[in-house]
Amino acid sequence: MRPATVPKPLPPNVYRLDAPPAPDVPPLDGTRRASVAIIGGGIVGLTTALHLAEAGTDVVVLEANEPGWGASGNNGGQLNPGLKFDPDAIERTWGPDLGRRMVRFAWDTPTRAFELIERLGIACDAHKGGTLRAARGPRAREAVEASARQCMARGMPVSWLDRTETAAAIGTPAYHGAMLDTRGGNLNPLAYSRGLARAALAAGARIHGGTPATSLRRGASGWSVATPTGTVEADKILIATNGFTGDLWTGLRQTIVPVYSAIAATEPLSPAQRAAITPNRPSVYESGRITVYYRIDAQGRLLMGGRGPMQPIATPDAISYLTGHALRLWPQLEGVRWSHGWNSRLAMTEDHWPHIHEPAADALIYLGCNGRGVALGTALAQQLAGRLVHGSAFQLDLPITRPKPIAFHPFWPLGVRAAVLHGRIMDRLGL
Repeated sequence: MRPATVPKPLPPNVYRLDAPPAPDVPPLDGTRRASVAIIGGGIVGLTTALHLAEAGTDVVVLEANEPGWGASGNNGGQLNPGLKFDPDAIERTWGPDLGRRMVRFAWDTPTRAFELIERLGIACDAHKGGTLRAARGPRAREAVEASARQCMARGMPVSWLDRTETAAAIGTPAYHGAMLDTRGGNLNPLAYSRGLARAALAAGARIHGGTPATSLRRGASGWSVATPTGTVEADKILIATNGFTGDLWTGLRQTIVPVYSAIAATEPLSPAQRAAITPNRPSVYESGRITVYYRIDAQGRLLMGGRGPMQPIATPDAISYLTGHALRLWPQLEGVRWSHGWNSRLAMTEDHWPHIHEPAADALIYLGCNGRGVALGTALAQQLAGRLVHGSAFQLDLPITRPKPIAFHPFWPLGVRAAVLHGRIMDRLGL
């Protein structure tokens, strides 16, 4: 047996200043037996383990580093309703039954996340300030207003804000309007991930950090998951590795495009500055080719996020296009110090749908959050747990599809860089 893997340190995010300490999750030591083995200790893996343990199922989570180490603990902390596509498009694509279930489920995911946080008493600065989708120009306004109309037609708590109302809500005249969904909000994602891990442990789940899964083999009695320090024998498995998906399952890595999302954070703003920028502290994301998102956190810091360099960063200097964008929105921030800059990998899918695969009756795969992992992953985890316990008799509210490798996948880094550059130019021109 090889020596234990040394976990990688967390990216230098601002969340570490406020999050509780990480729970004790020692590496796997020897052979363990479980009903379900979960590979990946992010929000999906931890929440699924929580629901399984609460239902009395013996579950083991294997995490290469520590719970929340990846995008789950390093994202923008936004709890946003919905999917990439509008309700009408979802129902056209997936039909009246599944399509309508998808819409009801996806747009209510923040509600389910807030309910879970309250039930478990997780201290993660959860704030139900709503979600604003802001239109950067006339073209974006048409798209966002159409989305708002579709949501309102379905009775959702959504409203359209005109240009004046949007300026009052965000503190800048830069936008042509915005859609407000009062169900959205934000939180400290690292504190949330650690809280989920603690809750899962308290419910009886076993979590092993510093324990990457190195190979996967199916035998007559179930699955064998090998790690550097031991093996887990399990009846069923869930792979939830998202942007850090490797070659554990043949061909799976080629079905997603891992991209980096970066965030810059200021030092705490003055009360007057906070009041002038998103006074109700909603989550805001711009409707454009390349999404920029931001919020004010519980300590009064401004967090600006968007696509970042395709490599780890450690300072805000590496993402000056985000800090510069903030100054264009709010010139009064000139001179404010940007104290933190970091990024992490998330998984995008070619078709922009989240992907659930069930390659065998005793195996589930979930990946491709497409930047909506906090609320969507939290809500979906309960359904994944149900599927693992009850099999095909348990109906999911998202489609189960077959893995489909992306053509020319080895060239994805070049494609991402070109797409981001082109998108930024078009967004700046308002096209």
